[in-house]
Amino acid sequence: MKLSVLDLAPVVQGSTPRQALLNARDLAQHAERWGYTRFWLAEHHNMSGIASAATSVAIGFVAEGTKTIRVGAGGVMLPNHAPLVIAEQFGTLESLYPGRIDLGLGRAPGTDQITMQALRRSLENSDNFPRDVQEIQHYFAPVQDGQRVQAVPGGGLDIPIWILGSSTYGAQLAGYLGLPYAFASHFAPDALMQAFQAYRQLFRPSAQLDKPYAMAGLQVIVADTDAEATRLFTSIQMAFANMVRGARGKMRPPIDDIETYWSAAEKAHAQHMLTYAFVGSPETVRRGLQGFVDKTGVDELMVTTSIYDHAARLRSYELLADIGPQLQAARPIAA
Repeated sequence: MKLSVLDLAPVVQGSTPRQALLNARDLAQHAERWGYTRFWLAEHHNMSGIASAATSVAIGFVAEGTKTIRVGAGGVMLPNHAPLVIAEQFGTLESLYPGRIDLGLGRAPGTDQITMQALRRSLENSDNFPRDVQEIQHYFAPVQDGQRVQAVPGGGLDIPIWILGSSTYGAQLAGYLGLPYAFASHFAPDALMQAFQAYRQLFRPSAQLDKPYAMAGLQVIVADTDAEATRLFTSIQMAFANMVRGARGKMRPPIDDIETYWSAAEKAHAQHMLTYAFVGSPETVRRGLQGFVDKTGVDELMVTTSIYDHAARLRSYELLADIGPQLQAARPIAA
């Protein structure tokens, strides 16, 4: 079972975006040594607790500090950008770090409506998502004689494209285009099984991929004991409660009792969004992850670990790396 890292470059209380990006690169360097497959950063805007807004720049920073691990976007919110610009950015990254760059594409805004306006983005842009994905594929294809618009660099480069999603829409598109698919179950659990079923049923082999390849995002926190992991988990629980309050901000340090922080309604909402959070000692997390793999038939796990203390976050990923070889891949699920 392949394990990978999804990092939001979290900015914690008392720290800065610069330190968050330094921490991201440090985490990637450790993840590389521990055998993780890929390290992805995600595009979010106008969020004081996330430092990866300029995603391609952050990817370059991480790739420059590593040697073998794949680095990419999980993902670029394509409707925020012209496809040519993204093709040029990732063509540049692939030219600098050959054989190591992934391009995950999503159709969500990754922000609020006011910020969408600042990005010169319209909701109508989401309707163009399938066409925009295919336009990027066109720019990555070998340049044809007489081709008037080229991505330089970009044309003729082998840059894997992934479709990201939290509904059946992206799953259907990924299947139709024959692309790998990543589901955001780390915060949007509802359509997980329906999306994977749709993806596998609709999948058509392509030049990039000959059979379906599904990845799922998970929240995972591993510590030496269940109690320690549960306490570390309160930082992300508070963050999800704050979403309900409309009070996003920097990551808070953990607290002893989460019940003193949230209301019943906030708790219910946060716990639902965190359905696929696996928190505890190595054995507790191993059992949980194996059950998830058996249920979904997923090919790869993309793990995000939101912990206030950077050393504790490194420790969680180190313990998880030891769990990975113990996980048995599920039997293939028929489309």
